[in-house]
Amino acid sequence: MSFFTRLKLALSILFGGELPAAQAPAPALPVAEPLPALPLPTPPPEQAHASALFLLGLLQREGRLVDFLQEDVTAYADADVGAAARAVHTGCRKVLAQYLALTPVVSDGEGASVAVPVGFDASRFRLTGNVTGQGPWRGTLKHHGWHATKVELPAAPTTVDVKVVAPAEVELP
Repeated sequence: MSFFTRLKLALSILFGGELPAAQAPAPALPVAEPLPALPLPTPPPEQAHASALFLLGLLQREGRLVDFLQEDVTAYADADVGAAARAVHTGCRKVLAQYLALTPVVSDGEGASVAVPVGFDASRFRLTGNVTGQGPWRGTLKHHGWHATKVELPAAPTTVDVKVVAPAEVELP
């Protein structure tokens, strides 16, 4: 477009308020509606729960928790079960202390009288027994509960099959 053509166009807009029909911009093209977002693929359960499987693997490695829980202990004497439980307890407690900080939900000891207010957090309190009325409730503390105040688990490894909680151990001669 030459200088004079542009000047004429500018003056016609300035004094006429509109572009001349010949210079009017083409009508806008309709805007296409965006495609619906595709849902993200759902990871397989072993990947969605990799951190839980990894923690279970740590409890197995240090305390043989899975071995203990999978064993049918009814045939063993109480003293044998107690001795096994002590070893499991030591190893599993080590894992918890290393990766988690746990504090009681209620600081009172078991057997203490506890008041539970109206509108209580159901993740912190479970009422049992004769639960009636609107509250507040007063009852006997049967278990103080646990609250995680720190979680520092290592990342679950991506190079191993997290479904393998503990590998088979083979001793060679």
